[in-house]
Amino acid sequence: MATLFGTDGVRGKANVLITPALAMNLAEAAAVVLGLQNVPEGKRPLAVVARDPRISGDFIASAIEAGFASVGVDVFDAGILPTPAAAYLIADMEADFGVVISASHNPAPDNGIKFLARGGQKLSDAQEDAIEAQLQEESPRPVGADVGRIKRFADAEDRYVVHLLKTLPHRLDGLKVVLDCAHGAASGCSPEAFAAAGAEVVVIGASPDGNNINEGYGSTHLEKLQERVVAEGADLGIAHDGDADRCLAVDHEGTVVDGDQIMAIMALALKEAGELKDDTLVATVMSNLGLKIAMENAGIHVAETGVGDRYVLEEMRSGNYTLGGEQSGHVIFSDFATTGDGVLTGLQLASRVAATGKSLKDLASVMTVLPQVLINVKGVNKYGAHTNAVVSEAVQGAEAELGGSGRVLLRPSGTEPVVRVMVEATDHAVAGDVANRLADVVLAELAL
Repeated sequence: MATLFGTDGVRGKANVLITPALAMNLAEAAAVVLGLQNVPEGKRPLAVVARDPRISGDFIASAIEAGFASVGVDVFDAGILPTPAAAYLIADMEADFGVVISASHNPAPDNGIKFLARGGQKLSDAQEDAIEAQLQEESPRPVGADVGRIKRFADAEDRYVVHLLKTLPHRLDGLKVVLDCAHGAASGCSPEAFAAAGAEVVVIGASPDGNNINEGYGSTHLEKLQERVVAEGADLGIAHDGDADRCLAVDHEGTVVDGDQIMAIMALALKEAGELKDDTLVATVMSNLGLKIAMENAGIHVAETGVGDRYVLEEMRSGNYTLGGEQSGHVIFSDFATTGDGVLTGLQLASRVAATGKSLKDLASVMTVLPQVLINVKGVNKYGAHTNAVVSEAVQGAEAELGGSGRVLLRPSGTEPVVRVMVEATDHAVAGDVANRLADVVLAELAL
């Protein structure tokens, strides 16, 4: 298994883990695995490079582009663009692969390198393993006319915005929308797309300076968006994260509408239009039980996956499903995108508000969000979460206590000695009581 790649590429402190040397070496290895091994002899592969506005993106992008060109790959530098925009452009340009330099919702000192395969698809575990293995091998060294060329992708943002506008079933004329761009990659294209779709747009968090990405703004800091929506008398607010692959919303009263509620609204819209494949929505086990109940009431099946948008994508591909996502706001419309797309999601949600004439609050009321309590039990043997007999007995007892009106989930952390205890119930006090009792059992039985 890969050791350098995490759940979403290679991520860490810029100039500590993510150094120019590592970036160049990774670029060379990825070029071999994703490009040179898959193109006819004599043809140079083509790669698209995009990044978010972090100041470290300058030197990392330069190193990656140098690595690509040095092994014979042509590069289109798309500049600052959302992750889903890069994925779209890779497919639209029929490029062989690409890379996004971003640490998503992380603070500015972090950065990351996320490769995308042909068609703008996320990498498989096997591809990541192959890139790590290639790091130990010699890279090709073409000379003269065989080295790669680096060109500025001048109309990258325009192509992406045109694509977004083509997906809309209904224009946004008459809507007032507040956009929070997290001082991130969507600071240019999101306001442009919403305005072109007809909305009256108020923009916050769209003045990136290289160091302020996600700082007090965006999908992890919704307070300013909530305040501004109410102050402006806006119909709704949309919040992105640093690389704009997720979207959360705020209704006209300033109430947060999360990814589960967005999926519920859009699943009903797609079903009504006859465009929800097999009347199925794909969501993770961490989605609120209220989503599943609402979908069952509407005749929609919820296919559950492990936590992480890559697992949602795998399930969507296996069944050719049209809609899936996570509570955090990664929502995937597979007819239009190969990954979560925060700008696309925001536009589709606003389009539904405009088409129905209903408020976002009314649309979101289709789903009752059940109280959810999450406790991280630290310093424990996470592998015993599903094998320890006493813990298993305690979980079964909690499930029996909650009956059909609640849910229990124990999930080991992927990186730390932590077990996450999640309990849902119709009453918050009940959920908290059950979660605390289960956490005590986990700690008593699995403490290191």
